[in-house]
Amino acid sequence: MNKKNKDITYGIIGLGRFGTALAQTLADCGKDVIVLDKNEAKIKSAREFTEHAFIVGELTKEVLEEVGIHNCDTVIVCMGEQVDVSIMTTLIVVNMGVKRVIAKATSPEQGMVLEKLGAEVIYPERDSAIRLAHKLVSSRVMEYISLNEDLDISEIKMTAKVGNKTVGDANLRKRYGLNIIAVKQDGNTQIDITPELELHENDIIVAVGKRANIMRFEEYLQK
Repeated sequence: MNKKNKDITYGIIGLGRFGTALAQTLADCGKDVIVLDKNEAKIKSAREFTEHAFIVGELTKEVLEEVGIHNCDTVIVCMGEQVDVSIMTTLIVVNMGVKRVIAKATSPEQGMVLEKLGAEVIYPERDSAIRLAHKLVSSRVMEYISLNEDLDISEIKMTAKVGNKTVGDANLRKRYGLNIIAVKQDGNTQIDITPELELHENDIIVAVGKRANIMRFEEYLQK
């Protein structure tokens, strides 16, 4: 299999809810995906969106090489709940020389170990909870992505306080340290942001900046 799979860019190890949704979404985007799991029913279901779906028992180096995981550009290890298996599998994949290894973690301690092995670490449940919390406490924030512990990208719905001002007049960079990277107006998205672009009530801006500054701007909109 390793010769046949040289063009496959994504490997998904573990088909829980997270791994299945990730694999199917990548396949729906036209990406080639290898998926591995020990559950025959899950693999049978995965074959509806990828022909590279394999039932595997023990995740040894030999098994992973046989299915061609080492030929993937990115491998995501999605077995966060099985801590020992997650760590060992991540170690094997990293040592295979895969360019990018991402591993799911369920605790900070597990995440620290996975990072030391050379993997990028994600916390799907925690990140989903944080996004929901931001939406609940920030009525103007439509969507939220954390870039790191201090820097966020947020979709923020404008109020009359900013309506009918140009980007230059609003001057969010100077006043709040925010950079506008896109503006959604009447169903259209503008990415060529000029100082002359006029903002209107109910427009949605996509801004990047420090979390505290985004919250400060959001508070201003609600006053």
